[in-house]
Amino acid sequence: MRLATFNLLHGRSLTDGLVNSDRLAAAIGALDADVLALQEVDRDQHRSGKLDITAIAADALDAPHHRFAAAVVGTPGEQFRPLRHDDDGHGDPCYGIGLISRYPVRSWQVTRLKPAPVRSPVYVPGPRGGLILLHDEPRVVLAAVLDTPHGPLTVAATHLSFVPGWNARQLRQTIRALRVLPAPRVLLGDLNLPAGPARLISGWHPLGRRPTYPAGQPRVQLDHILADRHALADLPPVRAVTAPLSTISDHRPLLVDLG
Repeated sequence: MRLATFNLLHGRSLTDGLVNSDRLAAAIGALDADVLALQEVDRDQHRSGKLDITAIAADALDAPHHRFAAAVVGTPGEQFRPLRHDDDGHGDPCYGIGLISRYPVRSWQVTRLKPAPVRSPVYVPGPRGGLILLHDEPRVVLAAVLDTPHGPLTVAATHLSFVPGWNARQLRQTIRALRVLPAPRVLLGDLNLPAGPARLISGWHPLGRRPTYPAGQPRVQLDHILADRHALADLPPVRAVTAPLSTISDHRPLLVDLG
């Protein structure tokens, strides 16, 4: 069983700055993941050709079960508003996360996380970049209870705040929300936290340790696959951990092979 998490940068290539559906599908297909968590996912956004990126990724993996969970309606960095309920935003450009599974899904759960109340300095690359003050965005956690060959498994995808301290608060909220779902439990996503703090704050066990950011010469692990220590022994053992360079995004995907 291969678990993977990938911050897609909405499928954009750093080489030409474009989003191409064929290139996106090839990059996702190369991961050959049974369960894949996606972050920075667009749906119906002009900047990504109005594609449904989660659906493209699911098709590339021949995975029949997938769901997109929007965090905002509109375009990040421009004009957006938070979702008011799970069905809001259909027909409008949305931005959020996705979760894809080759295994049957028993149930889905969505948990919404509030944005930080203050702006925070963020480094933006490029000629007009540098340190800029940005407003935080609402975040979302998308969880699924799966029927796998190894038994029931709860998996969850998220992308936490870039604001220091607030992401720690959100991680604790996420862990509490997942504790009501069946064990074993695995959290996949861009937590915007290095490996040490992610482990200490969550209390969960990292299944893979590899630097994932920036993609070209990764120095820090922001992307994680963590397992709840409760019922950890019920998971198959880790056989391999990789973070291959992809043709898209400024992050590398993190892949963990179990069994």
